[in-house]
Amino acid sequence: MAYIDLQHFGVLGSGWRCTARTLSRIFPLALVVGVCGCSSRTGPARVEDSLTSGRIKVTSAVGASRLVNGERLEFMQLYPQARIDMQTTTSRQAIEALFTAQSDLAVIARELEPEERAAATRGRLELEGYRFAKDAIVVIVNPSLRVENVSVDELRSIYQGKTTDWSQLGDRPLRIVPVYPPAESDLADFWVEHVMKGETVTAHVVAAAHDSDMVDAVKTRPGAVGFVPLSWSERGAKSVRVSSMTGLPYWKPDLEAVYHDDYPLTRSLSFYVRTDGPRVAHGFITYVTSHDGQKLVQDSGLVPTTVPVRFVRRSPLKGAH
Repeated sequence: MAYIDLQHFGVLGSGWRCTARTLSRIFPLALVVGVCGCSSRTGPARVEDSLTSGRIKVTSAVGASRLVNGERLEFMQLYPQARIDMQTTTSRQAIEALFTAQSDLAVIARELEPEERAAATRGRLELEGYRFAKDAIVVIVNPSLRVENVSVDELRSIYQGKTTDWSQLGDRPLRIVPVYPPAESDLADFWVEHVMKGETVTAHVVAAAHDSDMVDAVKTRPGAVGFVPLSWSERGAKSVRVSSMTGLPYWKPDLEAVYHDDYPLTRSLSFYVRTDGPRVAHGFITYVTSHDGQKLVQDSGLVPTTVPVRFVRRSPLKGAH
C-alpha cells in the first residue's frame, strides 16, 4: 500500500495554514456554531462565512473541471448553506482571476510558474497551495499501428518535424500525422514544457479543438499520434508506453505509475487560495482532500494524493518499440 500525506505547500508569507488534520477537528464544530448562531436571529438569516457556509467563486482549468464540479455538488449537498459558483478556463486565466480577486479559489493543472510567483511577491499576495490529484498526459496513436513504446526524445522529434515516418520507429512505412491541441490550452503548455523542452512545435500538425476532437482525429487518421488527459485515454485510440529518455524503461500510464511519478508525463492538479480568503474555500479544500473527496478523485479516473491507495503489482516494459 502506498501513502502520501496532504500535499500542502505555502506560497509567501507566514499566515494561517490549513491542514487536513486541523480542519477535520473544527469542521463539525463550525457547522454547529453556524446553525446555533442563525437560530437566535429574527428575520432572514445572513449566511456567515464559515468552513461550511458562505459563497465563493471557483475558476478551474479544463483538465480538472469535471472532477471539481462533482466535488462542489457533493459539498453543497452536505452543507446547504455553502454556495460554490464555478467557471471553467485555462490554468493561467484561473490564476489571474485569483490574483485580481475575481475568484476565491483557483484550480490549475500545473504548478505556479516563476512569473506568477514573482507577481504574487510584488503584490504582497499570500497564497496557499494544495495538490489534490494527479493526472497523466497519455500519448495515443491510431489503433492500426504496431508501435507500443515511445520516448520523450522521439516525441519531441516528431513534433519538430524531424521524425516523419513510423518506419523510423520500427513500425511499417507510414507517414506520421501529429495532432495538436489549441496553443493556449493547458495541454499545449504542458507539452511544450515537458516534451519540447521549451522549443516550438514546428511540424505540420492537425489541429484538435478539444480532447474528444483529439481522440477522433487520432483514431480516424492512419498514422496519427496525439495526447490527451488520463480520463480520455480509453476512447478508441491506442495508448502507448512512454520513457523519459531513449534506453530507459517504458511506463504504461496506469494509476500506480502516475502515483509514484514513474510515468514521465505526470502532472498535479492543485488548489490555490488566498490565505485571508473566505473560510468556506478552505472548507471545500478540506472536503476534497478527505477520504470521501479523494474517492471522487479515483472514481473520475484520476489518482488520489492525500489518502492511502492500494495497487495491483506491475512492472515497466523495458523492450524496444
